[in-house]
Amino acid sequence: MRNRKAINTNNEDITNILPEECISYILSLTSPTDVCRSKLVSPVFRSAADSDTIWGKFLPSDCYDIISNASSSSSSKLLTSSMSKTQLYFHLCKNPIIIDNGTMSFGLDKATGKKCYMLGARRLSIAWANTPRYWRWKRVPESRCAYSCFLFLLFSEVAELKEVWWLDVKGTIETKILSPNTTYVAYLVYKFSSSRYGFEKKPVDLHVELGESDAGRTFRIFLDPSANIPQFSHEREDGWMEVKLGEFFNEHGDDGKATCSLREVDNYTLKKGLIIEGIDIRPKDSR
Repeated sequence: MRNRKAINTNNEDITNILPEECISYILSLTSPTDVCRSKLVSPVFRSAADSDTIWGKFLPSDCYDIISNASSSSSSKLLTSSMSKTQLYFHLCKNPIIIDNGTMSFGLDKATGKKCYMLGARRLSIAWANTPRYWRWKRVPESRCAYSCFLFLLFSEVAELKEVWWLDVKGTIETKILSPNTTYVAYLVYKFSSSRYGFEKKPVDLHVELGESDAGRTFRIFLDPSANIPQFSHEREDGWMEVKLGEFFNEHGDDGKATCSLREVDNYTLKKGLIIEGIDIRPKDSR
């Protein structure tokens, strides 16, 4: 009888032993993906997994400071005052917010809670960008970003290349604002106009370097390759194209700045028709 009683005790459902608050705390020590999977275990786990205790710990510690820098004070107020931490987490996964005077966006990677940023075209350093002969700043309603399948208007302007022989585009981001101990990948987000020219003839150099400690690697590819040349870019869910510029590991955020670049300055070939939305910087394997 003692053995039978011991067996029954050992097989007792954990949800009958631990209060929901304890289950929530245990889940908060895992990952967002694990918490979402735990909802399938039982109704008690489902309830515990929706706790603000969990999702508050998955939010970056400076999340509310970043939101306070949102371009629209009304949207910032809505996010901070009207949403629970659970709602805020999933909102930022689906709907990055515009910060820094409309030049940058901030969101979260759903699987990890790591920070995601996108540098809009206005935040990039583009050679001769303010010379009307070479570049045009275009307000387009289809300028969008997709950290998920939810599509929406993001930046109000994109840069359209009219013609240049010397192409030089750079974007920088301070590593201290990124998530620590994370490998990030930078992508150029772009399109071509119907009058594109030159990008099928000469390759461009893609490069990412981290502060002064990492010179990075340079990749040379065709942005608009012909049928017999490998395609390195792919279409995003929002209809824009993206191509990997490179990646870097952010350890403690004390490496200064990461610089991402697109260049073609060697062949002096006429180029036109490139439309740049920005540079997307997100954790590796993030979608």
